[in-house]
Amino acid sequence: MRAAASPPADVLRATAPFSELPAALLADAIRSAEVVFHPAGTRLARAGGPPLGHLHVVVKGAVRMERRGEPLQLVEEGETFGFLSLLAGTATLDVVVEEDLVACRIPADVFRRLLADARFARHFAAGTADRLRASLTASSVPAVRADLSATVGRLVREPPEWVEAGAPVHAAAARMRELGITWLLVRGEPPGIVTDRDFRNLLAGGLAPETAVDAVTTRPLRTVPSSTPVHEAWRVLLESGVHHLPIEEGGAITGVVTAGDLLRSSAHGPLELLRRVTSMKSRDRLTGHAAAVAEMAAELAAGRLDAPTIAGFVARVNGALVSRILRWAEADLGGTPGPYAWLALGSEARSEQTLLTDQDNALVHGDGTAGARERWAAFAARVDDDLEAAGFPPCPGGYMARRWYGPLSEWTERFSGWVASPSPEALLGAGVFMDFRRVGGDLDLAPLESARAAAGRNPAFLRFLARSALEFRPPPALVLRMRGEAVLVDLKSQAIGPIVFLARCYALEGGSPAGPTLERLEAAVRAGLLDRPVAETAAEAFRFLLGLRLRLQLARRDGAGEEAASSRVALQDLSPVERSRVKDALRAVESLQAAAAFHHRLGDAAG
Repeated sequence: MRAAASPPADVLRATAPFSELPAALLADAIRSAEVVFHPAGTRLARAGGPPLGHLHVVVKGAVRMERRGEPLQLVEEGETFGFLSLLAGTATLDVVVEEDLVACRIPADVFRRLLADARFARHFAAGTADRLRASLTASSVPAVRADLSATVGRLVREPPEWVEAGAPVHAAAARMRELGITWLLVRGEPPGIVTDRDFRNLLAGGLAPETAVDAVTTRPLRTVPSSTPVHEAWRVLLESGVHHLPIEEGGAITGVVTAGDLLRSSAHGPLELLRRVTSMKSRDRLTGHAAAVAEMAAELAAGRLDAPTIAGFVARVNGALVSRILRWAEADLGGTPGPYAWLALGSEARSEQTLLTDQDNALVHGDGTAGARERWAAFAARVDDDLEAAGFPPCPGGYMARRWYGPLSEWTERFSGWVASPSPEALLGAGVFMDFRRVGGDLDLAPLESARAAAGRNPAFLRFLARSALEFRPPPALVLRMRGEAVLVDLKSQAIGPIVFLARCYALEGGSPAGPTLERLEAAVRAGLLDRPVAETAAEAFRFLLGLRLRLQLARRDGAGEEAASSRVALQDLSPVERSRVKDALRAVESLQAAAAFHHRLGDAAG
C-alpha cells in the first residue's frame, strides 16, 4: 500500500451519501480521510476473517467481491465498500483488488459517528432495490417548479361549506356566488356535492329554481385523503371525470380541491393538456401536440414524479387525442362501415411511452364489414396521417393500421397461429401484437382476448417466448469496466426491453390481464411464478431505467435525427452515482433473466 495525492475533500463532496451530510459531519469525515493505493491482486479481506478497518470510496480502479471463489459484484469509481464488514464486525465476503485501486478511506470509528445521520445510515441499510428507488435525485431532473409529490391537503385554502339537502337551488346558487366558489357540500347520509354545473344543467332541463338541492346532488362523495400526492389527485380527476375533489382527514372532510386548483399547481400538467386536446376544433392544432407532451413530461419530472407515473399521464392524454382524431376521420369519411376497435401496441399499449415515439397501432373491424376493405383502408390511413401530423413518426417496421387492419376473425386466427406454431416470425409478431390496448371504437374484442389468453396455457409457446426475451442481454461486466466514449449502453434493448419481455411472459402464464410492466411483475409474484425479491429489484431497475431514459429524451428533444431518438447512453456522461446505479439495474436484469431461464428450464440460456 502507498498513499496517493488526490484530496479527500473533493472525493467525498462528490460522492453520495457523503455529499448529503450536514456540514459538521462532512468536515469530520474529511479530516479523518486518507487516500490509499492497492495494486491489482491484493486481497483486502477474507470471508469470516477480521473486518476491514475502514469504509472505502473507490476513486479509480475496481474491487471484486467474491464468495467461495465466485464473483458476486464489481465495485468501481464512485462506489463504496467495506460497510458490511464494519456493521457485521467480521468480513462477510472476500474482497480482491481487480484493477489497480485508488481509494479514499474513512476510519471505522468515524464511519459509526456518521451513521447518526439518518440519510447517511439509510444509504448503507438499503438494498439494491432501495438504492435504485432513491437514485434519481434532484440533480437528475430539471429545476423544480412545483413539487407534484406534495400532498393535496396543502391546496385546501378554505374550510368546507355545507348546505341542507332541502334548501332550494336558487338559495344555494346565491350562496355560491356570495362565497365565490363553484361547489357546496350537501348534508345527508351519505353526504353529497352540488356544483354550478349541476345548476346550469337543471335550468337547461326546465326545472324550477325552487327545486330542492337534493334533486341535483351527486352521491356518494368521491373523496381522497389529505395525504394524497397532487399527481394522484390528478389521476382521480382524470379517471372519474369530475371537477371537484373533497379532501378527507381523520374521518372528516376538511375542504374541496377543484380542477382549477390542480391546474394552478402546474401550468403544463395533464389536466391542462387534456383540456386542450379535448377542445381541439381542427387539425391545424395537431402540430403542437408533441411539444406540449414534452413540456408536460418535463414539468412532471421536475415535480419529482417517477417515469411510470408520467408515462401513465402521457397515455391518457394521447388516448384523448386518438379519440378526437377518430371522430374526425369518421366524420370526413361519412362514418365507418361498422363497429371497430383502434388498438395501441407496444409501449403505448402498456402506458409506458414517456415521449412521443414511432406509431404502433392496428385496426380490427367487424366480420360483417369485410367487403368494405377500401373504406377501412382509407379510415386507417386518415388516422395514421393525423397521428403523424401530431408528432408520432411512422413505424420503421410498418406496424401501423394502414397495413395492419382486418376483420376480427382474421386477427383471432392470426393470434392462434402464433401460439400454435411459434416460429421466429411468429414470435416477432407476438412480441409486437400481444401487447394491445383499445383506445377507440366499441367492437367486442372478447375472441381476440381469449386467443391471447390461450398463449398462457401453452408451455411450448411460453418457453419459446422466454428464450426469445433472453436474447436481449445487458453488456458484459468487462465492457462496463472500460473507459471512454465507446462504452455505450442501449437502455431500451439491453435493459428496459428484457424486463418488459419477461414480464409479458409471466403475465401470460399467470393469466393476468395487466398491461403495465410493474403490474405484471407484481402479478407474477402473486401467482407464485417469481420470487418477490427478484421482482421488486427488477421493478425498481425498470423505474430507474425508464426515468434515466426520459431524462435523456428531454435533454435531446431539441436535437434531430438518430441521436435525438437514440436510447444509448455513454457511461462517461453519467455521474459516478448514476453509473453505479446503471450497473445495479443491469445486475437486476441479469437476475430476472436467470430466474426466467430456470423457471422455463432453459439450461444455460441465461449464461
